[in-house]
Amino acid sequence: MALANDPASEIQELTQRINYLNYQYYQNSVSEVSDYDFDMMLERLQQLEHQHPELRLPNSPTQRVGGTITKSFKTVFHKYPMLSLSNTYSEEDLREFDKRVRKIVGDEVEYVCEQKFDGVAISLTYENGEFVQGATRGDGTRGDDITANVRTIRDIPLQVHGNDLPESFEVRGEVFLPLQVFEQLNAEREEAGEQLLANPRNAASGTLKQQDSAIVASRRLGCFSYGFMSSSSPFDTHSESLQAIQKWGFKVSDTWRKCSSIDTVLDYINEWEQKRHELPIATDGVVVKVNSYALQEELGYTSKSPRWAIAYKYPAMSAVSRLLEIQYQIGRTGAVTPVAIMEPVLLAGTVVKRASVHNANEIQRLDLRLGDIVHVEKGGEIIPKITGVDFSKRPADSMPIIYPTHCPACGSELVRAEGEANFYCPNEEGCAPQIQAKLEHFISRKAMNIDELGPKTIEQLYRAGFVHNVADLYDITFEQLVNLERMGEKSANNILNSLEKSKQTPYDRVLFALGIRYVGSTVAKKLAEHFTDIEALRGAMFEELIAVNEIGERIAQSIIQYFSRPEHQELVERLKAAGLQFKSENTAPEMESNKLEGKTFVISGVFESVSRDELQRIIVSHGGKVVSSISAKLSYLVAGDKMGPSKLEKANKLGITILSEGEFLGMVN
Repeated sequence: MALANDPASEIQELTQRINYLNYQYYQNSVSEVSDYDFDMMLERLQQLEHQHPELRLPNSPTQRVGGTITKSFKTVFHKYPMLSLSNTYSEEDLREFDKRVRKIVGDEVEYVCEQKFDGVAISLTYENGEFVQGATRGDGTRGDDITANVRTIRDIPLQVHGNDLPESFEVRGEVFLPLQVFEQLNAEREEAGEQLLANPRNAASGTLKQQDSAIVASRRLGCFSYGFMSSSSPFDTHSESLQAIQKWGFKVSDTWRKCSSIDTVLDYINEWEQKRHELPIATDGVVVKVNSYALQEELGYTSKSPRWAIAYKYPAMSAVSRLLEIQYQIGRTGAVTPVAIMEPVLLAGTVVKRASVHNANEIQRLDLRLGDIVHVEKGGEIIPKITGVDFSKRPADSMPIIYPTHCPACGSELVRAEGEANFYCPNEEGCAPQIQAKLEHFISRKAMNIDELGPKTIEQLYRAGFVHNVADLYDITFEQLVNLERMGEKSANNILNSLEKSKQTPYDRVLFALGIRYVGSTVAKKLAEHFTDIEALRGAMFEELIAVNEIGERIAQSIIQYFSRPEHQELVERLKAAGLQFKSENTAPEMESNKLEGKTFVISGVFESVSRDELQRIIVSHGGKVVSSISAKLSYLVAGDKMGPSKLEKANKLGITILSEGEFLGMVN
């Protein structure tokens, strides 16, 4: 390792070493060093890059965790157009495609079949083996530059090494959200009282357009690479290029296959019609490509698509069933969600008897009635949902479904906030499903991670009267536990040890575990970074809350409402007394100068080159102070795009100096 007084060499060596270890771990499943040693190397690299930002290399592994804020994505033109494929749903069309190909290039044709993954097409550009640009498909001619977000995807190498590597080349791929991650993400959104994502493809697309690359990193996107393009290609066939880019470090799905004829292509399609449901990503068909690059060139293109490729789409996965009843589930936020119970039906390889109806508006829109014959599909081939009704088979005496006015569990009158689709049960302290759901959320992996407790034990504790809220968990005794059904002494001790261990859980996860509506794990991290202890957060004014990056009015109002309730204040005090972490370990920014000493700043609006969090850090690190409201004593208003007109008007009225983003940065640089 380089000497500590030579940061450039040390940064270069650490970057190369960590990238190599990442390749071994993610591509070859080999761990050459312990997690601790790896973390220490990464921490040292982050420290050096913070001290010497000008020395950070473009392929630095620290880019994987994100942190770059992009307020707008610039447009880039594709060197090689990203054309769409012609689609077919029939064997006859595939055979006709084969005839057209052989008519032009002869009968010696070999095909490659690949799964058509339901994700987002992406273009990856490399110069001298180094990743330099990631772009969306856009309209096929030009797309959005999302390089900062792409760097966080671990399936995409930042540095490529290999034989016969062209000086410049492009790899095409499909970015996707794994089904398991999608389900976890929706579960978290449901817990936070947020609208569920429709399907993995939309979730992946939305994630790639996030302004904060740290959020992109947290979503754990994947990418299957499926195409190689270069002005001086070292390969003769598409299959050779797939094998090569896999050796170079790109993730290539092992589901592709060379096929010697159209009959073997059809065999592949038939084989994967059901088998595809076993994959960790949604698929909707098969892409068939002529293998030879020379023959691809001879076949050429139409104005919209290549003549050497075609996409076979599997029929939409749908079924019909009879609606038997509507059940109503109450979540931890009190949201009442209708669930359709149907006669069991086979759909996409699984037996389905429950389907989402979302809310009262959806029941009304579909005009659902008990006994209806309904059409059921899988949204993104994961979540069954009712998409329509066969009105021709509706019983003559059918009656509309009347949405309940009172909670099915506790009888409290339901409420519905203006502008919201969901009804809520307000009986937070006495509605059993809400209480149990809050307890289950508190112990979950992303929250307090109390792994020895589970939903069944939580239900037992609640029914026995031992716990009514999350603070009660830390008052549980050994005697109470061993008296539960099927609970031995060892299990009881394990639970008590797990509860004790949870007291070291970081502040941001404790904040998430509280279950404040709209405060998911990402929002909790943002809040913990800005308000370094619970006292600062629960005393924060509305203006202070919305000044935090990614915190909008709805979240701010929810936080204020939560801490205004005496029972929540008491709950936090009990958890503090139990020893939980309600203070961030983040230290104050390192002082860089006293240029802004004695100056106060209000930050408002959206900024191009830096985030609001970063602006606050800069102000504090140069001796200044950030405040939330404009007064006659304020020194400066730092104004970005889309700032509130009332703030601007008040600043002008009081004669406050207004700085643009560039003017402010000029003060400290």
